[in-house]
Amino acid sequence: MIQVRRGEERYRGGDPDVGIESLHTFSFGPHFDPDNLRFGALIACNEERLAAGAGFDEHPHRDTEIVTWVIEGELTHRDTAGHETTVRPGDLQRLSSAGGVRHVERNAGSAPLRFVQMWLAPRSCHLGGEPSYEVVRQIADGTPYAVPAAGALLHVRRPAAGDRTAVPAAARAYVQVVRGAVRLGDARLEAGDAARIADGQGLELTGLAAASECLVWEMGPEPGPGPAPE
Repeated sequence: MIQVRRGEERYRGGDPDVGIESLHTFSFGPHFDPDNLRFGALIACNEERLAAGAGFDEHPHRDTEIVTWVIEGELTHRDTAGHETTVRPGDLQRLSSAGGVRHVERNAGSAPLRFVQMWLAPRSCHLGGEPSYEVVRQIADGTPYAVPAAGALLHVRRPAAGDRTAVPAAARAYVQVVRGAVRLGDARLEAGDAARIADGQGLELTGLAAASECLVWEMGPEPGPGPAPE
């Protein structure tokens, strides 16, 4: 089963007056939608656009795996566990908030910043522990990134026009197009569009633009109800 969600269907948030524009794929904050709470381990997929100097002041998270992918610009991250980094296009940032951590996210540069931030719920009912953090520089195609706590793998796929790349055969797969355009089955997906795939077999993404980029999550079955991460 393939369910396509178009970019224009996302919930608009942020605060444009201070240079923050947010697009939420799943039920988020004041945009409560009981029919769109999660897909597999994925509970948030937010596209954030920050003007120069704009950002999110210090705020808390706990019991959530947070993966961030920068599309353009530079993201400055600082947290209460002592990490301070600059994340650039092609870099992957992961923050495991565990028992609790606070962080700041800003556009300290002079150019616009655009990034996708994805939250995943951990599988274990034994939550808490010490937070952890890492940045992987310049992830290549075909090198999956594992988030073991959520039972998920992230694949970065960049098919050129006419090229094909396989979608993982998994209980759940989620495709987010971040630039360019691709074809999945009979559907054309453009930047901002997403596909939720259940028990897919033999599916491929075909590039339709000179430079396309997709984030593809490979996940297990839908987990049962548990404490809500934040």
